[in-house]
Amino acid sequence: MFHDFHASWIVELKKALNGGILPADYYALAEQMAGEVGPDVLTLHTGAGDAAGHAQPEGMTAVAAAPPTVNITATAAEMEAYALKRRTLVIRHASDDEIVAMVEILSPGNKYRERGLERFLDKAVSALRSGCHLLLIDLHPPRPYDPQGIHGALSAEFGDEPYRAPPGKPLTLAAYAAAPVARAYVEPIAVGSVLPAMPLFLEEGWYVNVPLEPSHQEAYASVPLRWRRVTEGQRAPA
Repeated sequence: MFHDFHASWIVELKKALNGGILPADYYALAEQMAGEVGPDVLTLHTGAGDAAGHAQPEGMTAVAAAPPTVNITATAAEMEAYALKRRTLVIRHASDDEIVAMVEILSPGNKYRERGLERFLDKAVSALRSGCHLLLIDLHPPRPYDPQGIHGALSAEFGDEPYRAPPGKPLTLAAYAAAPVARAYVEPIAVGSVLPAMPLFLEEGWYVNVPLEPSHQEAYASVPLRWRRVTEGQRAPA
């Protein structure tokens, strides 16, 4: 059931981003990774001929003017730290367009086995090393291999100070701005909490806000009633 919901949520996020949140020079695509079924990540592209890094990107918010509203902000080590666990990730392109950011909704398989978590961290570290911004949505409780959640596991890859999830908030939303000094914007949340909007960086210092709760609700509305009852702990009618 999770894979069906995962695919639906990716589609709703894509619709929201392409429906007016992203600036005109950017677009979102749901892409399928090798060996996976259904959309795995949402990637954002900009035309290769577009000018990047202009002073006032249309439709974006400047960190300097309005920092993302999250509880925890952390700065990673210098870019050299990325080489601590240098790994390979193939990032596919649409024609000649450049991938600038990725949104990923973690699945149980990303966390429930050590190898699954290692593969996920490979992908995340490689994406950041290549200059690709990330937004990670982890609504699964910590497991033995990520006792402090996905941000704790990823920050350990960079040799940062150990991250400790706040008591009662085991789930994690985390945006990462890829830069010579990478920066993380982390929002720990409790089970059942309303999902806040989270920043998605498109350029260094510039981001858009992603409406997680509305897109989550739209996706959940398409879940079959039988599985909504299971999720909500209700007994099926006799």
